[in-house]
Amino acid sequence: MTIATAGAPASARRYLHSLWLLSARDLRVRYATSALGYLWSVLDPLVMSLIYWFVFTQVFQRTVGHEPYIVFLITALLPWVWFNSAVSDFTRAFNKDARLVRSTAIPRSIWINRIILSKGIEFLCSLPVLVGFVIVAALTSPHPVQINWGLLLFPVAVLLQMVLLVGLGLLVAPLCVLYTDLERTTKLILRVLFYASPIIYSVSDLPGVFRELVAFNPLSGIFTLYRVGFFPEVWDTLSVVVGAIMSVAFLLAGVFVFRALERSVLKEL
Repeated sequence: MTIATAGAPASARRYLHSLWLLSARDLRVRYATSALGYLWSVLDPLVMSLIYWFVFTQVFQRTVGHEPYIVFLITALLPWVWFNSAVSDFTRAFNKDARLVRSTAIPRSIWINRIILSKGIEFLCSLPVLVGFVIVAALTSPHPVQINWGLLLFPVAVLLQMVLLVGLGLLVAPLCVLYTDLERTTKLILRVLFYASPIIYSVSDLPGVFRELVAFNPLSGIFTLYRVGFFPEVWDTLSVVVGAIMSVAFLLAGVFVFRALERSVLKEL
């Protein structure tokens, strides 16, 4: 009993150490030959935000979202980039390092969690962009950001997104090994999910039944938690509660499916 108890923390430490090493390796490889380096982690959401800001404020008369719209966009686009890039990488999580996956004694979930961690670090490194736009809006916009108590829910949103990503990773990664067409299917689903998630709009902008339907997208509640510290009027209890429940449900389903398919995945690799 004592030996087993002592061994558990040691195994956890080895797992966490290996997870950090793999995630750090991913980041080094990604930026080793890049002249812009860290800037790439903020360039994509920044360009997307500026495009949507220009289209919906300068070209068309916008009827959704809140002012300042650029801050409204970035608060959802930054976590979306984390989500989108992580799920895209899940489709190749095992095939990319098939030899290591087969030979390592470390739990295979580490190949999923390293993606979440490395992409999560990029997300955290991109937050200064959000802070910068909040400051600029406070100084120049006639509608400054209303920073409030909801900002305390920002870490909760990060935690819920991690839970959701772990669950999705445990589902997507093994299924993409066994059914290769799912990689392309996942990309199509992500494209649809961008517009089915409250990124360029908020849940409160939707009418009637659409508001209830979007609430069953777990990203709706998560993005609401990211935004409520700056835009208290976007709070939607249904989407937040459903988002939390569905994130945990995806995690439980992922654990079950991963355990059931792990041997089949190793044989396929």
